[in-house]
Amino acid sequence: MTTTELVEKTIHFVKKTLKGAEGGHDWFHIERVFNNTLLIAKEERVNILVVSLAALLHDIADPKFHKGDESIGPRMAKDFLNSIQIDAETCKNVVLIIENMSFKNSLEETSKSFTSKELQVVQDADRLDAIGAIGIARAFNYGGFKNRSLYDPEISPNLDMSKEEYKNSSAPTINHFYEKLLLLKDKMNTATGRKIAEERHQYMLGYLEQFYGEWKGER
Repeated sequence: MTTTELVEKTIHFVKKTLKGAEGGHDWFHIERVFNNTLLIAKEERVNILVVSLAALLHDIADPKFHKGDESIGPRMAKDFLNSIQIDAETCKNVVLIIENMSFKNSLEETSKSFTSKELQVVQDADRLDAIGAIGIARAFNYGGFKNRSLYDPEISPNLDMSKEEYKNSSAPTINHFYEKLLLLKDKMNTATGRKIAEERHQYMLGYLEQFYGEWKGER
């Protein structure tokens, strides 16, 4: 099969698998990350098939919706890639990206050592979808899904969380800005990612200023 045919088969599989998924982690999230990946890849020397498949499959089974099990997603991705007869090297690289791209993995004291230009591109693409206007919408959508409060002045953000603390947090959604979203700008790997992230970061800062003003009755 051609690259286009392989991508189309993968899109069909992902759409079917994620039908009815939570709104911030559904097919449209995958589509945005895929499009971000292709945009960033224009300026990077990467294997387009690898980054395309990794972007499409990176959230095929997000651990948040599978009792924290981080093995399900990579296993599902591998099984699917084998079913469409992807070569072993491509399959290995895609699965490694899926295993290593999550923000929470960066909170481990001994984070995994795997890296590649392909990982950097897909990681940036995914992180871009976590910030800016869409990132804000996704944060509150997930907070509502988990029945979290919007904001509680009595609960301060935890700026020194371990991976397990991050996974088990039930803090208000506004805290998530400080615990993750506002940190992503400085974690971008590529020049394109950094450029786009800067604008989205500034948008979030403006949003928070407006939020606090409204919360206090000042605006």
